[in-house]
Amino acid sequence: MLFLVQSNIYSDPDHNRIFDALYDLNIPFEKIELNSETQEIIVKADRNDVFVYGSVKLARLAKANTNWYPGSFYGGNHQYKIYSEYYKENLLNYDVEVFQFGDTNYWKPNEQKFIKPYKDAKIFTGKVFTKTKWTDFVENSLENPKTPLLNAKSLVQASIPKEIYKEARLWIVGEQIVAAVYYKFNGDMVFEAEVAEEGIAFAKQMIAIYEVAEAFVMDICLTNYGWKIVEINCINSAGFYPNLNVHSLVKALNIYFSN
Repeated sequence: MLFLVQSNIYSDPDHNRIFDALYDLNIPFEKIELNSETQEIIVKADRNDVFVYGSVKLARLAKANTNWYPGSFYGGNHQYKIYSEYYKENLLNYDVEVFQFGDTNYWKPNEQKFIKPYKDAKIFTGKVFTKTKWTDFVENSLENPKTPLLNAKSLVQASIPKEIYKEARLWIVGEQIVAAVYYKFNGDMVFEAEVAEEGIAFAKQMIAIYEVAEAFVMDICLTNYGWKIVEINCINSAGFYPNLNVHSLVKALNIYFSN
C-alpha cells in the first residue's frame, strides 16, 4: 500500500513522525503539499492501493478518488447525527443542540455551554463558553476568519458541560483497537501510562454497537457518569500525540489494508 502524506502540516509537532515510521518500515510513500489553490489530488505512482494522511482538506479532496482503496474515509458516518443514533447516551454530549455559527442562540441566565464544530473539527477548538464570550468569538471570527471553512452558515453543536477526569484517543482498524493513548488529565488525576482497561472495554463495546468506518478514531473520556465517547474523527486527518507509537499504528494500517 502507498501512503500519500501531506508534508506542509505545521500545527501538529508530531506529524513528521509518520515519515520516520514509513521509512523505517520500508513502506512506500509520497509527499504532497497543499495550498489554497489545490483542487485535485493525484499520485505519481501508477497504483490504486493508496491511503492518505494529512489535513482535513486532503482527506476531503482524496474522497473524490473513488478508485483508491482505502483512500479516504472523510465524511459519511463521521457526522454526529449519524453515529449518535447508535451510541446514544454513551456520548459525552448526547444532549447536543446543532445550529449555524452565525445564528442568535438562546442562553439562560449565567449559563455555560460546551460548543464545538459539528462537521469540520479543526475550524476552531471546542471549549466552554458563556454568552458574552461566545458572542465575541463569533463576531471576531466572522470579521477575521482564520479558515475559509468557517462562516456564518458553518454548523456547530452545543451541550451542557460535563466534569471530565481524563481523555484518551483510540485508533480503530478493522474493528480492532490498534493504538490507544491518553492525551489529557484534568484536576488531580494521577498520570497513567496505559489507557485503563475499563476505558478499553468501554470502547470495544461501542465498536460492537456501531463501526463508523473500516478505520476511524474514537476519543473517549472518564466522567462522573462513567466512560463516554467525546467524538469520532476521520483517521486520515487525526493528529498524533507524543506518547503514540506511530510505527505500530502505521504498521497496523499497512498490514490490514494490504491483505
